Amino acid sequence: MYKNLAAFIDRLDREGELYRVKAYVNPIYEITEITDRESKRKGGGKALLFENTGTDFPVITNMFGSYKRIALALGIESTDELTKRIEKLFAAFTSPKPTLKDKLALLPLLGEAARWLPKETRGKGECQETIYLGDDVKLSMLPILKCWPFDGGRFVTLPLVNTIDPDNGTRNVGMYRMQVFSENSTGMHWHMHKTGERHYKAYQRKKLRMPVSVCIGGDPAYTYAATAPMPDGMDEYLLAGFLRQKPVQLVRCITNNIMVPSDCDFVIEGYVDTEEPKTLEGAFGDHTGFYSLIDLYPTFHVTAITHRRNAIYPATIVGVPPEEDAYIAKATERIFLAPIRMAILPEINDMYMPSEGVAHNIAIVDIDKSYEGQGFKTANSMWGAGQMMFNKFLVITSGMNNIKDTNALRERLRRIDVDRDMLFSRGPLDVLDHAAPAKGFGGKLAFDTTAVDLNQPVNPIFIPEKIIYGHGVISIDMSIAESWNCLIVKAKRTNEINVPEFIQENGIKGIKYVIIVDEEFDTSDLSSLLWFAASNTDPSRDIKADNGTLYIDARIKAGGINGFAREWPNIVTSSAETIELVDKKWSQYDLGEFILSPSLKYIRLHKGDARYEDIP
Repeated sequence: MYKNLAAFIDRLDREGELYRVKAYVNPIYEITEITDRESKRKGGGKALLFENTGTDFPVITNMFGSYKRIALALGIESTDELTKRIEKLFAAFTSPKPTLKDKLALLPLLGEAARWLPKETRGKGECQETIYLGDDVKLSMLPILKCWPFDGGRFVTLPLVNTIDPDNGTRNVGMYRMQVFSENSTGMHWHMHKTGERHYKAYQRKKLRMPVSVCIGGDPAYTYAATAPMPDGMDEYLLAGFLRQKPVQLVRCITNNIMVPSDCDFVIEGYVDTEEPKTLEGAFGDHTGFYSLIDLYPTFHVTAITHRRNAIYPATIVGVPPEEDAYIAKATERIFLAPIRMAILPEINDMYMPSEGVAHNIAIVDIDKSYEGQGFKTANSMWGAGQMMFNKFLVITSGMNNIKDTNALRERLRRIDVDRDMLFSRGPLDVLDHAAPAKGFGGKLAFDTTAVDLNQPVNPIFIPEKIIYGHGVISIDMSIAESWNCLIVKAKRTNEINVPEFIQENGIKGIKYVIIVDEEFDTSDLSSLLWFAASNTDPSRDIKADNGTLYIDARIKAGGINGFAREWPNIVTSSAETIELVDKKWSQYDLGEFILSPSLKYIRLHKGDARYEDIP
């Protein structure tokens, strides 16, 4: 596909998908604020190449941040093409082969698949054109970003972390953020469910130092493959080869024996001492739109930095959605629909994970329903399928011609029977789910709309003109009452609220859903409301059915609201100072029409630091 990252950037430029920013832009906060504004333009805006960063290297951001750019990165017309390619491959290998002729017909396909396997080459690669060792190793030479005001430091946000299983020699390439601790050390953010953590524990059991090499840049297929939830033991460079339709050329590192792609822009080599105590890492403004808080993680010690001449440093910005990661997740959704459908749930027609769900929180699945209970069976199966185990809210539909049709989905959800069609469960959650009662474990909720009769009339809404406030309710928003049968309630941040009593005493009728939010939350944007509600609720604690109405308590839970006992993180926003700086410099960036800071919508919710410290 692409010779290197520079070739991909040239393609983006030719396609009109790139802005070049020639003015000096500071990697601390300023690049993030500009990128956040651009990525929230309709359609994801454009990629941004910051040519003057105060270092020897330019920075590219938002390079995957649209449907067109993610398709260009992976060499396809659209992400739907990925599903078709994988289904064709699965069908060819798994269909019966009764005759010799049928078996021989597989040979060309096997030969093609063999060409995807990574190839090891001798000598040095482009990624080793410049080499720094010993005292010359200085992470400060790189334009590593500090993104948000309460981040614990600068973070490498698009690293391809290469590790080797000491038991069987298999490779893992994962994307784990890296906080810079010093000129030659960083954190290594391995979550408990990740392969990198499993490798770390294997070296720890053997009392061995763990070699690690971190690649940055190169063909964008490498970066995508590192984000993909591959089965443990399957080589991510094989997936990259499948996407590229040619093998990844690997070269040996300078200070360890790990093989890395020869065309990467940077390689940071080193090790993790598994007998060394873990170090406090974080906080970090994460893809959930909230800070992931300080925790203990291993330290990565850098032994070498190598790079190609004219290297470009790629970075991604994560925060309140939508950001670039929403489009990366879209490719993953399309790739992994095929194996789920073919190996686990053949009744699935389509799957959609809206960006408001920040990858794990929300999924919509359409099935061919042929028997009662199939919707609940689908939910239970999905919650046991690989990384779908982290899903929190699942909507099951049947007969949806377009699963992204919001109007069609709304008509189903308005007619759902709250007592009949809801499946509450508990299980593993993403460790970044801050609303879960325990780290990585909490409630799940499935909405089974497959029994809904679309010819059934919707109960009429009645809300009196004069509302009597009480029971902790401050105000109500009726903007989606008629369209979604949903009432938005702003309530005090206290345990002394009773919204069902408030609804009953005011004689409010026909409301299917009540979403309870904080007084400071801006309810004017339905997308933000969906993100906020899905992020801030645990179905086992914060969602109750009462007399045919579903009450969803999406308030901030700091200080023990609803019995919540963990720390509550702040929403990710820029500081007022950074917003003002970018406002003043906007004309210097040459980015076209002025864009207001997206942070202005949420900055009123801020308290304390990375943690929300407003204790009722």
